[in-house]
Amino acid sequence: MSTTVQRLQETGSALRNALATQDWAAIGELDMQCRQAVDEAMVEAVPDEAMLRERMQELLDLYRELVSVCQDEQRRLACEMLQLNQSQQGAKVYQLFG
Repeated sequence: MSTTVQRLQETGSALRNALATQDWAAIGELDMQCRQAVDEAMVEAVPDEAMLRERMQELLDLYRELVSVCQDEQRRLACEMLQLNQSQQGAKVYQLFG
């Protein structure tokens, strides 16, 4: 296995682990590393193109999952912010009449 393919596999695996624990800081860093590994794979001549395609497909599937999880988290946080906002407005009204 070429070092480029191995790097794709390692960063993808680390990204999957970070996603499982929702370690958003690590996800941001690993995203950059994955992008660099993909860029390198695009310019480097890889002897086993089938393996490279397989690793790229795995990364694509992982990124689809990552986008879905991020969208779910964004919706959850938006609801939480809305509830917080409503609570603060209710507290202001209570203070006004209390």
